[in-house]
Amino acid sequence: MIDLFLENFDDLWPFVLIGFGAQVIDGALGMAFGVISSTLLLTMGLQPNRVSASVHLAETFTTGVSAISHILHRNVDWKLFARLIIPGVIGGVTGAYVLSNIDGSIIKPFILIYLTAIGLYLVWRGFHLPPRQRDPRLVAPLGVIGGFLDATGGGGWGPIVTSNLLLQGSSPRHTIGTVNTVEFFLTTSISVAFLLELGLKSFTVYTVGLLIGGVIAAPFGAMLARHVAPRVLFTAVGLILTATSLFGVVKWLG
Repeated sequence: MIDLFLENFDDLWPFVLIGFGAQVIDGALGMAFGVISSTLLLTMGLQPNRVSASVHLAETFTTGVSAISHILHRNVDWKLFARLIIPGVIGGVTGAYVLSNIDGSIIKPFILIYLTAIGLYLVWRGFHLPPRQRDPRLVAPLGVIGGFLDATGGGGWGPIVTSNLLLQGSSPRHTIGTVNTVEFFLTTSISVAFLLELGLKSFTVYTVGLLIGGVIAAPFGAMLARHVAPRVLFTAVGLILTATSLFGVVKWLG
């Protein structure tokens, strides 16, 4: 991979920028790195399993830095963390195994439509309803589903888990910090699963560009999540979720 990196250094700059932008959004809003990166790589004609493997390898590093930043900014709800981590890892490893052996793209359009609807609702709620904070009840099943779809789709942990926890009344700041922190363990587990199933060939040179940009940007997202008002976070999460999901739907239809 190092040789490929040196030979294609000039070609990596767009992916460095994409990794930087995607991680700033992901760290601040709890979603988008995997969705944005996966969409880009899929448009280049790469296989879904290689796309997911590459993105998750990059995320192993970016989410590690992001997790440390969120912990330092006290954005993590450790009770919620404990309820999410094991179900998330189980779902992620299962999804990686399925995608390595079966085409997992069949269900993707339905998930994108669902996420679009959730995004529109969050935008409406951000403008019209003050957030009512309460402990979320549906956590473990959400972790399994989010981890599974993240592995099979190359992204989805943040959009599915963050958006649904917000719908249940969880604090935006602590939801984002906790989901990002759990994601480090999720992406590490998924990357190991892909490595065992597909080998090193599943990781592309573009992973390096995403990794560099993402690691540089990771600390900034945690700072934004701490200082931005909850109403703004609700609206921003909804807009990003709606835009990325609609893009996926349009691409699928076209």
